[in-house]
Amino acid sequence: MTLNIDFELASIEALQSDLGRRIEALRLGRNIQQSQLATEAGVSRRTITRLESGQSVSIDTLLRVMRALGLSGRIATLLPEPSVQPVERVRAKRKERRRASGRKQPAAETWTWADDAAEP
Repeated sequence: MTLNIDFELASIEALQSDLGRRIEALRLGRNIQQSQLATEAGVSRRTITRLESGQSVSIDTLLRVMRALGLSGRIATLLPEPSVQPVERVRAKRKERRRASGRKQPAAETWTWADDAAEP
């Protein structure tokens, strides 16, 4: 069963459920039992069941299962490498950012009491 999911709009629960279905489909497509995958990943069979049913698991578990399924090469596609273009670095003439500065708040307007405005 193929289900198209809008990753931008889907809830976290829907994303976990979709991920679990995909992992289960990969496992079954390779004719691997849950217990075999659990042993290769170094986790319990119950953890594999939880992952495939869309329940919350740790990142460590997800990475272990991906490695056991031979998907280690795809881990980098989860988050693209943040890169600064060389031209941008020269234009900025500064080092690469190490932390965010936060959002700047608009300057507040100066105000006066309504009684003060009425005085000559």
